[in-house]
Amino acid sequence: MKITYYGHACLGIEIEDIRLIVDPFISGNPKAKHIDLEAIRADYILLTHAHGDHVLDVEAIVKNNPEAVIVSNAEITDYYADKGFQTHPMNHGGSWKFDFGKLKYTIAIHSSSFPDGTYGGQPGGFVIESKNKNIYIAGDTALTYDFKLIAMRTKLDLAILPIGNNFTMGIDDAVIASEFLECDKVMGYHYDTFGYIEIDHEYAVKRFYEKGKDLMLLSIGEAIEL
Repeated sequence: MKITYYGHACLGIEIEDIRLIVDPFISGNPKAKHIDLEAIRADYILLTHAHGDHVLDVEAIVKNNPEAVIVSNAEITDYYADKGFQTHPMNHGGSWKFDFGKLKYTIAIHSSSFPDGTYGGQPGGFVIESKNKNIYIAGDTALTYDFKLIAMRTKLDLAILPIGNNFTMGIDDAVIASEFLECDKVMGYHYDTFGYIEIDHEYAVKRFYEKGKDLMLLSIGEAIEL
């Protein structure tokens, strides 16, 4: 499994020859201006919620990948189905076996509406169980005891957690989340994009290290292999 960080909360995930894009927000992020949106290929587009900083480039990616399937909650998939896009609706606690592995839609505590004001349903996150590796993408969320339920069902190899604070949980709460998830390898996201969510990188890495955990803060465009 290869995971590429495209900035903010946007991820590219390659599982064998299948390509996923999570929460595409690239063209509106000045820090990601070196990323070529036109070159991104996707078989699936996973959306945690409907905010503009998570869905801005959905239509551009579908234009270049007309067979891509949008996976999200029912309200978000209805929104895009009305535009003629291919979709797969889900809801909290539900899972489905796709060709890349098992996908579960999990609870997130946040808000969700499209930039045009359309209701975006309840926000969520995703657990991906592939052939060899399991990852959790939290989406935008506060700290919640529900993380413990994920650990009861899935042994995670990586937890991808928001750490920017203000709109989501911050560094200290994310450390607790990683403990609830029983996962020692964490990738931080949803930070530094704009002033409200700028973080102290040294402090962040230190706080996770003190708990015996490895926090990865990738540069935009950087990738890791699991």
